[in-house]
Amino acid sequence: MTRVVELPLWLLVLILAFATVTFASHFLFPSVRWFFRKRLERAVARLNERLERPIEPFKLARRYDMVQRLSYDPEVAKAIVEHARKAGIPEQVAFEKAQRYAREIVPRFSATAYFGFGIRLAKLLSRAFYRVRLGAFDEARLGEIDPDATVIFVMNHRSNMDYVLVTWLAAERSHLSYAVGEWARVWPLRTLIRSMGAYFIRRKSRNNLYRKVLSRYVRMATDGGVTQAMFPEGGLSLNGEVGAPKLGLLSYIVQDFVPGESRNVVFIPVAMNYDRVLEDRVLVSADIKGTRRFGLRFKYVARHVGRHLWQRITGRFFRFGYASVSFGEPVSLVDFLDGNPPEDMLEPLGDTLMARIRDVVPVLPVPVVSAILLEGDGQTRAEIVARFDALVTAMEADGAHVHIPRGDMSYAAEVGLRELMIRKIIVEEGNGDAAKFYVHRPDRLILAYYANSIAHLSTELAPIHISDLTPAEVADASVL
Repeated sequence: MTRVVELPLWLLVLILAFATVTFASHFLFPSVRWFFRKRLERAVARLNERLERPIEPFKLARRYDMVQRLSYDPEVAKAIVEHARKAGIPEQVAFEKAQRYAREIVPRFSATAYFGFGIRLAKLLSRAFYRVRLGAFDEARLGEIDPDATVIFVMNHRSNMDYVLVTWLAAERSHLSYAVGEWARVWPLRTLIRSMGAYFIRRKSRNNLYRKVLSRYVRMATDGGVTQAMFPEGGLSLNGEVGAPKLGLLSYIVQDFVPGESRNVVFIPVAMNYDRVLEDRVLVSADIKGTRRFGLRFKYVARHVGRHLWQRITGRFFRFGYASVSFGEPVSLVDFLDGNPPEDMLEPLGDTLMARIRDVVPVLPVPVVSAILLEGDGQTRAEIVARFDALVTAMEADGAHVHIPRGDMSYAAEVGLRELMIRKIIVEEGNGDAAKFYVHRPDRLILAYYANSIAHLSTELAPIHISDLTPAEVADASVL
């Protein structure tokens, strides 16, 4: 027992390392985790005192526990058995696949990351690029929502800045749990987004096992009262219009809903609009090609990032105009179903939500000026201002939510013209009152992209689609 045993140094180091890890995992780590978890719980309790809709315990559960709960869910278990039978594989293999899906979907929410870092970053980015304005917002109506109901913000999808804007503007009310697509699964963005409480989805997956795991997570989160945000269009608008709803995520909420037993769900329509969408050329190019594959070339990104940084350094950067968010009339799921079978009301609900989003799309200077310039080339500034005044007045009379800088129609029209001239989408020829404005021919579809965002709010405007153009006009639209 007292003999000296000689060991190579590397083996001794390895043994000591294993001993240290074992000691820490059994004695130190549990205490440390308990210590930090208690601090987190106290911090969240203080945070919930100022939030209109407190963070639910569901969001604070350990990720490992949520993955296990989802993996052993009875409905998921049935899907595992069915998947194993159809694929001809052992059930244990199917179970491991279901667990992999669960780990992929379940977020690792951090209240510190979201409210300490995420909100500040969202506010900084929003104000760095836009003059942010809150459009339609009935605070009294939103305040009447049952505090026990699960709130889901349903939004049109114009830009990846949508996440940033709504996260900031909703910061005083609650944490938002987003459904994000495959684009966000790249490292290190994946870890950051998961810590912000977002969950990943494979939008085009036809795997029944995956869809069952996803649907059960959405149902659990909804029953747990988690405030969520979703884009019913299923992707960014390629032509500027508010599109038709994709019913995938919505179906998980509606089809498993049991009136009187399930927690009520209240949908809040949210509409966003911009004087400039950062991805506009990429989106229009994808629309021309008829595919949602965004052919974004590195040199294109590098050129624009470099130009932007140079403008910042030299003090010649101007913010990208206005960005506005409006909130529409809430829809209570219990009231909407009104005793009808949930599966029969899925499509009507999707159509109703998109209609309410369209109703509150903010009217901003660039979309209005874009619509006017598409009506005819060679207009003078006075003609554009007069048409701007007439269009906006008519839309306001019909109930549209309009943002007019300084309350001055002439100034608002000038803002729209200035933003488009900075980007060289339009050119001014001549001087003074005789000057006329012309559209840069390859950029007509860029103007159409902005005009389409408000075309549904006026009987005098009509959206412009790729199918309405001749092959020669499409060929001219070299937007990238």
